[in-house]
Amino acid sequence: MILFAIIDIIGSIPVVIELRKKAGYIQSEKATIVSTILMILFLFLGTQLLKIIGLDVASFAIAGSLVIFFIAMEMILGINFFKEEVPETISIVPLAFPLIAGAGTITTLLSLRSEYDTQNILVAIILNMVFVYFVLKNVVVVERLLGKSGLSVLRKAFGVILLAIAIKLFRSNTGI
Repeated sequence: MILFAIIDIIGSIPVVIELRKKAGYIQSEKATIVSTILMILFLFLGTQLLKIIGLDVASFAIAGSLVIFFIAMEMILGINFFKEEVPETISIVPLAFPLIAGAGTITTLLSLRSEYDTQNILVAIILNMVFVYFVLKNVVVVERLLGKSGLSVLRKAFGVILLAIAIKLFRSNTGI
């Protein structure tokens, strides 16, 4: 459930719809596969990569908590802090990274690794990515089903959940 909230593909539906309108096409399969590979690689190699550049997991987690905080504020307030360039088709950038497997997801994976067994995290990644793929493939149907107000409520609700996760992540890594 933590990964579900942080990936927040449901809350990202308005963003995905906007990207689809601008670019015309979303490569759901490619975005899902790349996101899954990024998450699994970072799950196993993330700590080593951080050590190479001289960072510890706590510092990365605090930085990630700030990114999650700003993403949550975007969702709750409807203000865009992050500006993205939109390519001709949407798959790896900005969909797979940073929307699905961004800094918040990667930080969360590192934090989860210290609390849960690796096989449980792998199952969570796979289940979440199956759901992500389903949503990306059916984004038009979901858009019609939820309507504009339903999407807005969902986005704000997941924004509050993300905000709480950001605060928890920050507190647990700073000792506050």
